[in-house]
Amino acid sequence: MQRGSGRLREGEHVLFVDRKRRSYMRQLVAGKRLHLHNGFFWADHLIGLREGHTVYNSAREPFVLVRPTFAQFIPNLPRQAQPIYPKDIGPILLWGDFYPGARVVEVGVGPGALTIALLQAIAPHGRLVSYELRPDFAERARRNVEIFLGNAPHWELKQADAYEGIDERGVDRMVIDLPEPWRLLENAAKALRPGGVLVSYLPTVLQVKELVDRLHLSSTFGLVEVFETLQRFWHVEPRSMRPEHRMVAHTGFVIVARRLAELPAPPCS
Repeated sequence: MQRGSGRLREGEHVLFVDRKRRSYMRQLVAGKRLHLHNGFFWADHLIGLREGHTVYNSAREPFVLVRPTFAQFIPNLPRQAQPIYPKDIGPILLWGDFYPGARVVEVGVGPGALTIALLQAIAPHGRLVSYELRPDFAERARRNVEIFLGNAPHWELKQADAYEGIDERGVDRMVIDLPEPWRLLENAAKALRPGGVLVSYLPTVLQVKELVDRLHLSSTFGLVEVFETLQRFWHVEPRSMRPEHRMVAHTGFVIVARRLAELPAPPCS
């Protein structure tokens, strides 16, 4: 299990941060050598240490040794598909209002970055059901969740095509990370309770326009909002401050809508 406190344990994934703030994630496997830069570490010498130690590889290069935070874990996680990055996951959780105890359906898991965030947000009494059609993506997401969270009894991963149908009913929240989410609106309307929140993540303006047009034409969704987030770090030294030369600009758009209650048919005159 990745999350924890106390001394580092055998099998954990840890982060080595060098003097230039570059980070490298490695697993502590007893008897193994961990190669970094021009040198290496013996995992046995690191198991049992506390987080925050400065450790030196065989080339005497220093690294700060810590457990990765979620934001640090995402760029380092094993993947075959592009993950949703931390700057977008935070707003998705906030604007989607994912809360402890919520019943959530996720469509499209990718490498499992958003899955991990959802599982933490709705724990311990919520329930997440994730749909993923590709078996390789499903297996990778399962492994990444296990690396970071360990056992997640409140999660069910279904290898199924959500376009063909979603089994759940009365769910509180749904999040879609697929290229054509408008094809899911009918199934999403059946699954979500009135007042439930639908969140979609899309990379291009053409996809956003298609989804929003379909949402506006729908009688079951309303209160549509669209936004993107930009992230700029700052370089701070004792006598100077400046923005970093590179920033995390556009990665994707977040689209949020609410499931409306179905109105009764007007009485016949």
